[in-house]
Amino acid sequence: MLESYLGKKVFVKVDRPLGSRHPKHNYIYPLNYGYLPETKAPDGEEIDAYILGESDSLTEYQGTVIGIVHRKDDIEDKLIVSNISFSLNEIQKLVHFQEQYFNTEIILKRDYS
Repeated sequence: MLESYLGKKVFVKVDRPLGSRHPKHNYIYPLNYGYLPETKAPDGEEIDAYILGESDSLTEYQGTVIGIVHRKDDIEDKLIVSNISFSLNEIQKLVHFQEQYFNTEIILKRDYS
């Protein structure tokens, strides 16, 4: 389902900015994390997105979907949004703080610029 977002420009509303603490689990977000307003994911909430490549705490962001975190053991996949490119290894390291608890694969858009 989320594959249709690959390569598309999206608007992300940030609800967990860089440096904020997760409301239930005791970790700090090392990147900006948010959702696409007015969308619906399989869990009934909006589609979530990791924002890569920004060193400031944000409230909103517009960027390109460069990949998808597909959770094989959960219904909630995540978009990877950025305005710069990252290698598979770089993405895996950046999202590890949260994805280490799931069986995931990263799906990349190979021809984004």
